[in-house]
Amino acid sequence: MQADKTIFYVSVILIALGIIFSLSLTTFVSLNTYGNEFHFFIRQFGVGIFSIFLIWAISQLDPDRWFLPLGFGLFFIFLFLMTVMPFLPTSIVTEIGGAKRWIRLGFLSLAPVEFFKVGFIVFLAWSFSRKLDETPKTLKEEFRVFWPYLLVFGVVTYLIAIMQNDIGQVIVLALALVVMGSMAGTSTRFFAWTMLGIIAVVVFAIVGSEHRVLRVKSWWSNIQNVVLSFLPDSVAAKLRVSDAYEPYQVSNAYDAIQHGGLFGVGLGNGTLKLGFLSEVHTDFILAGIAEELGMVGVLAVVLLFFILIYRMLRIANRSENRVYSLFALGIAIMFATTFFINSFGVTGITPVKGLAVPFLSYGGSSLMAHAVAIGMVLMISKKVKY
Repeated sequence: MQADKTIFYVSVILIALGIIFSLSLTTFVSLNTYGNEFHFFIRQFGVGIFSIFLIWAISQLDPDRWFLPLGFGLFFIFLFLMTVMPFLPTSIVTEIGGAKRWIRLGFLSLAPVEFFKVGFIVFLAWSFSRKLDETPKTLKEEFRVFWPYLLVFGVVTYLIAIMQNDIGQVIVLALALVVMGSMAGTSTRFFAWTMLGIIAVVVFAIVGSEHRVLRVKSWWSNIQNVVLSFLPDSVAAKLRVSDAYEPYQVSNAYDAIQHGGLFGVGLGNGTLKLGFLSEVHTDFILAGIAEELGMVGVLAVVLLFFILIYRMLRIANRSENRVYSLFALGIAIMFATTFFINSFGVTGITPVKGLAVPFLSYGGSSLMAHAVAIGMVLMISKKVKY
């Protein structure tokens, strides 16, 4: 059996687009920061080519021999790195805003959480396939089976949301946990209670951080006029926030989208990247694409991700091996959640979470980790009968 060629080709196209926009969107910031207009492009090009090779190389492996060792290696190695990162010196670990998220390895900064997500999904797929089934159970019995996973998730939440101040990644893992658990055999009732519990944890994490509270207030101040216009004046007055700072990045993203219109201003001709939208090549790359390629270009990107996610769900549905099936489902959820959280943040529908768009956003760790995930999906796709 051959690996799914469609997933491979779509992934290569997305990586190529990321390389192109690492040049088109970064010239200004590269010159100002490094004195070299090709700084980001050279790094993204090198990592992009390596990631394509990584996808191909992993896809060639025998899943029955390599899938679990590779997955558990990612899980335990990067869980260990996330655990020790807070105690490592700043000469090794990059610290931003009091949070240590990257380990410096020469010219490369490695974000362990990106690789850990893939390992975590492998762990869930393997364990769910052993512990969960369709046998009817009471809510108490389901909780007795599921509580160890909630405990592990609590530890992961602490390491990522508290120690790294990164709640966006926690949301991605939470959705993967809940959806995979639901498909593995938990009831709808237990699914609902688990979702409520995770939402409570997320709310607690937000309330417990002044930075996150300010980000939510900033987001709300940007959309409150539209939302409150549908409510009675007495209610609107209590919900209105007047002391939040203006979310200039989102406002500039709006301007970029509006400036691009339907067909865009042309590749390399965007103006919001000239110091107005400072994170245009990372968190706000979709806004940069919208300005230069227009809504047509954005819709093309959405279509590519739709094809990618659909093909992974197809593998999940047709795989006879429960571990492989749940893993493909989890990776599809990871890609979909990350893409939509980023796009919703760029358009102001939700607060900005700082999640990179898979394969498109500048960043070596994100690119390589998603390449590993795709390579592993292609590896197991060879066992699927179409």
